[in-house]
Amino acid sequence: MQGTGTMELKRNGSQLSSKGPAEYFTGSVRIDPLVQAPDPARVVAASVTFEPGARTAWHSHPLGQTLIVTAGCGRVQRDGGPVEEIGPGDVVWFPPGEKHWHGAAPTTAMTHIAIQEQLDGKVVEWMEQVSDEQYKGS
Repeated sequence: MQGTGTMELKRNGSQLSSKGPAEYFTGSVRIDPLVQAPDPARVVAASVTFEPGARTAWHSHPLGQTLIVTAGCGRVQRDGGPVEEIGPGDVVWFPPGEKHWHGAAPTTAMTHIAIQEQLDGKVVEWMEQVSDEQYKGS
């Protein structure tokens, strides 16, 4: 099967970093886009760096999400589950619609690659912020 488009090469540094908005993140977060595949593909991926103590708000993804930790030490939690520590090489899968959050450890930054797919142009459903008590697992 032949493709209908042409290969696209995005050079290192050609895509602008952005700050994770306070509406959806606590603390200092940098988002570096990696992939925004054109239709009919649906994949979207970014490298996300959380400074110590930084984290996402609670959220879910219509088609699920994979996290690949590339550096540092972090935390993840699904609604109703324990806070789990994650580190380089760990791969986390959240099924479609599962409410969860992820971020750095309290004293260590963490970077992960986040991969998710769009459903009708939407990749995430944002919810309330993660409280300090939830973040600490207490």
